[in-house]
Amino acid sequence: MTRPFLRHWLALSTLVVAVLLPSLGCRTGLMTVMYLWKGTDVDPDFAGLKGKKVAVVCRPLVSLQYRDIGVSNDLAEEIAKLLKEKVPKIEVVEQRKVAKWVDENSWEEYVEVGRGVKADMVVGVDLEQFSIYQGQTLYQGKANATLRVYDCQQNGKLVFEKIVPPSVYPPSGGVSTSDRDERLFRREFITILADQIARHFYAHDPHADLALDAAALK
Repeated sequence: MTRPFLRHWLALSTLVVAVLLPSLGCRTGLMTVMYLWKGTDVDPDFAGLKGKKVAVVCRPLVSLQYRDIGVSNDLAEEIAKLLKEKVPKIEVVEQRKVAKWVDENSWEEYVEVGRGVKADMVVGVDLEQFSIYQGQTLYQGKANATLRVYDCQQNGKLVFEKIVPPSVYPPSGGVSTSDRDERLFRREFITILADQIARHFYAHDPHADLALDAAALK
C-alpha cells in the first residue's frame, strides 16, 4: 500500500469501529478491529519451517506409481514453490536435486532423503489416492494424502503429522471432458491440491476453497 492510501484506509477503519462499538459492545468491537487490521487469514498449523532449509518429497502408493506417472514429482514441485514464496526466510532445496537423489538411492524413510540433500527438515507427503475422472465423460479430481514433517537435526524426529482433508475439485460436480484437455485439468488439480497441502505451513484464507467451483468453469 502507498502511504496516502494506508492513512485513508486506517482512518476509514477507525471511523467504522467508532460507529459500531457502542451498538456491538466491547467484545464484538475488538473482534471487528482485529478483522479490519488482520483480515481473514488464519495462522498455519505448523510454523516450524521458517528459517529452515527444507526438502519436499512426495511418495505415491505403488498402484499410483504406474497409473499416474509423474504426479508425485509435479505435486512436490508445486508445494516447494508455494513454501518458497510464502514461508518467511525459508530455503527450499531445489526439486531437481531432491528428485535426482530419490532416483539414484534406495530409501524407505523421508529422513534419509532429507539428510541426503543436506536439509534441516523434510516435508513428506504420502499420496494415497489421486484420480481425475468421474466416469468416462467428466473430470473431477479426487485425492487423499497424509502430511508429515521430520526434523533432520533432531535425529529425524517427527514434529508434525496430519491427515489432509480429502480434496475434491470441483467440489460440486464434474467438468465435461469435451471442454478441457486432460493434461490441463490434471495440472489444475495438482495446483489446487498443492495449495491445500502447503497452506498448513503459512497464514492463509480459510475460505479460499469456496471459489473452486467458479474457478473450474473458467
